[in-house]
Amino acid sequence: MPTPAEAKVVPGLEGASASPPERVPARTREGRVTLSAWRMAITTATGTGAIVLVETSVGAVFRGEGIFLGWAQETLAAAYHALLPRGAPEVALNHPQLG
Repeated sequence: MPTPAEAKVVPGLEGASASPPERVPARTREGRVTLSAWRMAITTATGTGAIVLVETSVGAVFRGEGIFLGWAQETLAAAYHALLPRGAPEVALNHPQLG
């Protein structure tokens, strides 16, 4: 878990800190297959939540959990990239998972 010195400023998320993204399975309502996703848990002074980056065949989709529920795609994407811990793996947003 990040230390307070690693906390980053994101509009609306002052003092937010994030864990490195972890690989998780994800399903969509209309999909018949399990997709790959990256889930980043985030802690702020106002609460906790997570941003999930789901890799689809047509691009990336962001989903918010906890305090991020209901956030717009653009806002989730900006927060995810701003809070991505230094040294975390870069995610290719338009490459479908093979295998």
